[in-house]
Amino acid sequence: MKRSLGLPLILSAVLAACTGGSGSLGTVPPAETAQPSVGLGSPDITPQPSQPYASASPSAEPSASPQGTTIVRAYFFLAGPTGSAGVVPVLREIPATTGVAKAAMTALLAGPNSREAAATPAISTTVPAGTQLLGLTITNGVATVDLSREFESGGGSASVLGRLAQVVYTLTQFPSVKSVLFEVEGREVHAFGGEGAVLDGPVGRSDYASVLPNIFVDRPAWGAALGNPGRVTGNADVFEATFRITLLDGNGKQLVDQQAMATCGTGCRGTFDVTIHYDVSKAQYGTLRVWDGSAKDGSPQDVREYPVWLTPAS
Repeated sequence: MKRSLGLPLILSAVLAACTGGSGSLGTVPPAETAQPSVGLGSPDITPQPSQPYASASPSAEPSASPQGTTIVRAYFFLAGPTGSAGVVPVLREIPATTGVAKAAMTALLAGPNSREAAATPAISTTVPAGTQLLGLTITNGVATVDLSREFESGGGSASVLGRLAQVVYTLTQFPSVKSVLFEVEGREVHAFGGEGAVLDGPVGRSDYASVLPNIFVDRPAWGAALGNPGRVTGNADVFEATFRITLLDGNGKQLVDQQAMATCGTGCRGTFDVTIHYDVSKAQYGTLRVWDGSAKDGSPQDVREYPVWLTPAS
């Protein structure tokens, strides 16, 4: 039976760590100074990934026009109780490059920035420190990633599955990448030590559903702009495929509380794509919360929440 959870408000901790200037639109997302990163509230302009079982076609590495900067995603872990903890996307702004997949991997290996690590709940990584990207090629929809030996060092089975998932999700953000083949120091990896992580060949997102929260929001990313109206997309495994989406403003006032439905539920993971409308007088940080009501008494469970940038409707 699923465990009931409270609904902790995280916004005050986030706001304390994310103070920017103010203007006619309210608080402005601050610029990141510690390392290349997208400030909270930046729009998520990354392309939607392909379906997990879409047919692969020959493709070189996905590329972007080398003008200015490009936004990519890196996937880390958001802390929380069982059912709520798991993979979470964040945005990174990178210098102009045509090799965006390599840049995304570099951002992943750099780990969470100080703002993310200090958030409540915190964002962390299971990729071992010191892991280096030695090579990356993409052919016929398969990304072959070569990592240094640090990648297979330390950690138990959960850590191993987590680091594999982080790489897979980061690389399959690009529509031309359907699956990932792992190499360490130039050799193809079929198993990671004695931790039971067997790799029979290329693996995709569906191979790592176990490291997702029960309700996984893929868009908007953690700290990204929601838009107004805003789209909330992802996948979920919840009772009778239904759950709720709640949106709070910067003062914790409830703006939205609506039911959402995945394409499959109760033992299977279905996708969802929900549009929400809300009303705020000025741009501000808010909280996006997704949760499932207990089948026993309706109390909130599988609660996942994080900051999003809210704007008045255009």
